[in-house]
Amino acid sequence: MADSKEIGKLGEDLSVDFLINKSYKIVKRNWRFGHLELDLIAIDGANLVFVEVKTRSADYLVEPELSLTKKQQRFLIQAANAFIDMHAYDMNARFDIISVVIHPEGHLINHIEDAFFPYNS
Repeated sequence: MADSKEIGKLGEDLSVDFLINKSYKIVKRNWRFGHLELDLIAIDGANLVFVEVKTRSADYLVEPELSLTKKQQRFLIQAANAFIDMHAYDMNARFDIISVVIHPEGHLINHIEDAFFPYNS
């Protein structure tokens, strides 16, 4: 079995392909601001979308999307605010989660739009 970095990279690659097939425009991958990181930044119509990708192998115990803690949400919000400030995007923003489960015979992708809101974090 691949290590967690390889599984994570595969999950991000599959997520990019998935979003492109849904007509999203990928703006950035793995954008960093200090210790903070945004997995994917995309544009969907009039929305700037910050996507957290959670990837697991088939032997997971918890659904990948349920592993995003409130603390991690706060970090994503901070990073998104920094990205918007640095790049002067004037668009609605939202936070999505894509969970990818890798099985020996393939993969499953679950895209959760508006997965959380900044005022709840």
